[in-house]
Amino acid sequence: MKNTPCTDMTTHKIALLAGDGIGPEIMAEAVKVLKLIEERNSVSFDLQSALFGACAWFETGKSFPDDTIAICDNADAILKGTIGLSHEESKQIPVDEQPERGGLLPMRRRYQTYANFRPVALPPELAHFSPLRPEIIGDGIDLVIIRELVGGLYFGSKETGINDQGRRYVHEMLEYDEDQIRQVLEVAFKLAMKRKKSLTNVHKSNVLKSSVLWNEILDEVHSDYPEVSVDHILVDAAATYLCLNPTRFDVMVMENMFGDILSDQCGGILGSLGLMPSACVGPEQSYYEPSHGSAPDIAGKGIANPYSMLGSVAMMLEMSFNMSAEAGNLWKAMQGVFTDGYTTPDLARRGDAEKQISTSEFGDRVVSALANLPIAS
Repeated sequence: MKNTPCTDMTTHKIALLAGDGIGPEIMAEAVKVLKLIEERNSVSFDLQSALFGACAWFETGKSFPDDTIAICDNADAILKGTIGLSHEESKQIPVDEQPERGGLLPMRRRYQTYANFRPVALPPELAHFSPLRPEIIGDGIDLVIIRELVGGLYFGSKETGINDQGRRYVHEMLEYDEDQIRQVLEVAFKLAMKRKKSLTNVHKSNVLKSSVLWNEILDEVHSDYPEVSVDHILVDAAATYLCLNPTRFDVMVMENMFGDILSDQCGGILGSLGLMPSACVGPEQSYYEPSHGSAPDIAGKGIANPYSMLGSVAMMLEMSFNMSAEAGNLWKAMQGVFTDGYTTPDLARRGDAEKQISTSEFGDRVVSALANLPIAS
């Protein structure tokens, strides 16, 4: 991962991939925040916009076109919006060029972004968003899912065809090697050491041989981090406990498909995927994105909350640009808008108890709150 120290007037190149649906709307709010951060710090952001996703395919015939690849290759970090169309609209695009297959997976493969960080944070001031009872939420939920992102079923070999009996079939392979597993486990253990020294290993070793290998390598890596307590849990049990007792978890690590499913479940626990940003980290390049989809049903209406997009900016500041203090300020500013009683219509839960504002107004309030916070020395 590129990690550039923040010195006097450091310039960071950021590839902006606004994407589809609500992507351009929430990306506009991210740009507002980045402009303010430039004003508040000795830093300059070279923002380079590029096509990505369905919008790219309609204009160029590729979801991840060559011009976009060139911009991303030369960026210090990639900030990605949402991609995808409705089910019916997606049929206009060839299967292999649909945004996820033609854009997202090739991006992950190109930059080997093997570690996906998904923070699941529900402080008390956001607890009203969650469908869970107050006694389950307690003093708040604060866990991080580390998902392996470039292996497993999604990247294994695939074959479709018609068998000798004239029946259509599909073969998809779940493939991992020990290096792929080891590198993401190292990330998880290092994060656990920085937090509560507690790691939950999510697996399915009672059925899958891939999980048997995963667990063997975890035991080997664990020997380098003896201070970390490891809890092994089957993926189906993990899904249950995330609903019944989410505060038992701190850092959770798992293979690709398990992470895809459980992290989205965590969005439900928070009350919306719109409250969950993410970072996808590779050895030389990283991209940051909201965890939710493109919400084509509300695109263009100005009612989508940009929280997940702005949270992804905060993660980029901390993880790629060494600006942890300013990232912390941004989190405070974002959560403060909710604390003040404001929300966007897509997240409205409490009727008259909330003041509903637009996407851009939410971004403006975050900018105003951030401007009033002390600048990190």
